[in-house]
Amino acid sequence: MINKKYVLLAGAIAAIAVQPAFAQESSSTTTSGWSGRDMTYRGYNYDYLDTAYVPKNRMPQEKKFLANQYSFPSKPRNMWEVGVGFGLFNVSGDVPTTMLWNKGGWGIDLHVRKALGYVMSVRMDYTYGIAKGLQWQPAYGYGNNPAWMNKGYTPQSGNGSALDPVFYNYRTEVHQLNLDLIASTNNIRFHRAKTGVSFYGFVGLSGIAYQNWINALDGNYVSYRTQFETIYEKYKNANGQIDYADRKKVKKDLRSILDGSYETDGESTAKNRRPGIFDKKTLMFYASIGMGVQIRLSQRFNLSIEDRLTIPMGNGDDLLDGQRWAEQTTKEPVLTQSTDGLNYFSVGLNYNIGRKSKNVEPLYWMNPLDYAYTELNAPRHMKLPDATLADSDGDGVPDQLDKCPGTPANVKVDAHGCPLDTDGDGVPDYMDKQLITPTECQPVDADGVGKCPDPECCKNRQVVSCSNIPAASITFDANSSKIKPAAQTQLAVMAAQMQANPTCKVVVIGNGNGSKVQQQRSWDRVNAIIEYMSEKNGIDRGRFIFQYGKEGDANSVMLRAAATDEEGPTNVAPPFPNLKK
Repeated sequence: MINKKYVLLAGAIAAIAVQPAFAQESSSTTTSGWSGRDMTYRGYNYDYLDTAYVPKNRMPQEKKFLANQYSFPSKPRNMWEVGVGFGLFNVSGDVPTTMLWNKGGWGIDLHVRKALGYVMSVRMDYTYGIAKGLQWQPAYGYGNNPAWMNKGYTPQSGNGSALDPVFYNYRTEVHQLNLDLIASTNNIRFHRAKTGVSFYGFVGLSGIAYQNWINALDGNYVSYRTQFETIYEKYKNANGQIDYADRKKVKKDLRSILDGSYETDGESTAKNRRPGIFDKKTLMFYASIGMGVQIRLSQRFNLSIEDRLTIPMGNGDDLLDGQRWAEQTTKEPVLTQSTDGLNYFSVGLNYNIGRKSKNVEPLYWMNPLDYAYTELNAPRHMKLPDATLADSDGDGVPDQLDKCPGTPANVKVDAHGCPLDTDGDGVPDYMDKQLITPTECQPVDADGVGKCPDPECCKNRQVVSCSNIPAASITFDANSSKIKPAAQTQLAVMAAQMQANPTCKVVVIGNGNGSKVQQQRSWDRVNAIIEYMSEKNGIDRGRFIFQYGKEGDANSVMLRAAATDEEGPTNVAPPFPNLKK
């Protein structure tokens, strides 16, 4: 059993470490959601629309997701975890283990861990441990243990007579290689972006190479039989045993005489001994189970507290503590039925390796619900239906903005929903029998006809004024060439002026030259406007001058009346027709 004071110490460390973890969590997560600089959700480690975090083999899924053909984003590339730990290493066997840091067992471990998903991860761990034990009750059946025989002690005889008492002790060195499957339990969060503390459990397969020694002789290679006898006589009760209440005093006296040399090889099972790099060590395979908690200190560092129990498989081995005999005082000792196990309680510091620009934190720190929650809160990728606003007269201007409700069907209107009045005479175009009435001939009658007769010299004069064609700026949504309703109204006004001035041309200028994508998109938008004016408003395509790829707002197209004698192409070949949109 682990000493209580070490448990309390570990708890204190955990409590202190939790404070900066949660402080950082609260400071990095805000109710505002998105940061303005990179549009990455605060409190989450990456933007799920950023393909930089997607490995090549998962890009087909990511492309389908970005094209709204598949509902789930691909799993991001995530960091590896490496760590080092230190703690208490003990054998659970026939001889009581020694728990004191300065005189007992200790261990150190190194590991590398990789997330398989948001819950499961796999870990390779190497542990080096030293375990020590000391029995405070005297033993007499050591005649069955070859490690104690011929060391100057006389064991219990066949007729049960007790001779020299021995206090069992050992020092075991263990090299342990573990392959663990780990399950994290609480990174799926319903009410927070992420967690600062991760609880986990694990199972694993362990390969163990161990060797142990006993301290049977002093520095002069002489047995401790006299000293053992003195201690036994000092503390034995009427039944020839040592009371449990005196165990600490007995151990203290024993440590005062034992020199800690552990000069004698412990008993081993010959069939499990391996030559070569394992030297005299015994090689066994064990199973491991355990649990732990990790405390997130930053995106890179976390603190872990863990307990691993290594248990034998099959018949196992009962010699991890150098003793496999059950001691009895009135008859011969018998073999114990249980096998020895290992316990390692450790505190570790772990580090996540990998480039932040390409890797997110290990997935067992990530909340898989974050994508769904943040998309619901601030949609960027979700397919949303077009907003539907009431438009009673069907002129394309919502009732809330329509200053002229009840416009007749198919009548072209301006941005305010009022019928067009090209010459500004107060009679809308659809009622105006003189579409362009000179200013000097106004006011007009109810049919929009001016009241001044044309002079004899000017009866056949045609009013040609390209300056009447207003300049316009058409704005498009990003990555789109679709003409919005408000822009259609602007184009309708321009179309009316071009019909009134049939000799005038219009220059259509598309902006955007920063990249191939911008140049192609600029061409697409200019072409869309010319086609719209030709197909929807009946303006001959030959009356437009096609220009694209100019400097300016990449999401806008400018239109203006052409200057006198200004010429230019009506059709231009697309610059990058094979570029994916």
